[in-house]
Amino acid sequence: MKHQIAIITPAPDLVEAVVQHSMLRQAVARERVDFHLVNLRDFGEGNYRQTDDTPFGGGAGMVMMAGPLFKAIEVAIENVGGTDGLRIVYPSPQGQTWSHELAIENSSVKKLIVICGHYKGIDERVIEKYVSHEYSIGDFVVTSGEIPGMILIDSIVRLIPGVLNKIDSAMSDTFSGDLLDAPHYTQPREIDGMAVPDVLISGHHKKIEEWRKARQEERTKERRPDIWKHYLKLNESEKSDE
Repeated sequence: MKHQIAIITPAPDLVEAVVQHSMLRQAVARERVDFHLVNLRDFGEGNYRQTDDTPFGGGAGMVMMAGPLFKAIEVAIENVGGTDGLRIVYPSPQGQTWSHELAIENSSVKKLIVICGHYKGIDERVIEKYVSHEYSIGDFVVTSGEIPGMILIDSIVRLIPGVLNKIDSAMSDTFSGDLLDAPHYTQPREIDGMAVPDVLISGHHKKIEEWRKARQEERTKERRPDIWKHYLKLNESEKSDE
């Protein structure tokens, strides 16, 4: 069964551009994923197809209306094949912080709907009635919900078997393990006086693995002390279990 992903957005052209100019297009061509773009403005209210309004209680900004979203979500549910096994995701600063582990978890979900919010967010009743998962891409705010939505989708789809030429490539990326990734080099061997480390062209696989592991540890300790601290705890725990 192919993965079915519906994206609810008032800016379908933006989403389509990302799909057509990224690995997501390959996922479609290889018949691993079907994307369903649901244009929220098709369900807007009144002559101007209104999809947002001022918040009750006052305050600055606009809120995306429940009515158009209810209708769009129902269409999206039909597009992905019903509610059985369905996950409806809303990227939100209030959500769980996104991670590689969550991308792996969601890559096994066959039916996914992503709601792209705008302005101050969406009417809370949409979340109460439909949303099953909220995720945050970090402690900051962007102006378009399509940006975090497509980040989530891209990180999920690349982990679906058959999408990438080599799944090993995805599984060796930074955050797929306990440490940051090691440096990578390609041709030419030297440029502007900077040469590829000799060990990488030695052909000695064991030494190359040792070099990469050492560089991973150095980078993680220097750049992400939080991950390094967690890594040390894991190692201590494993040693104590032996």
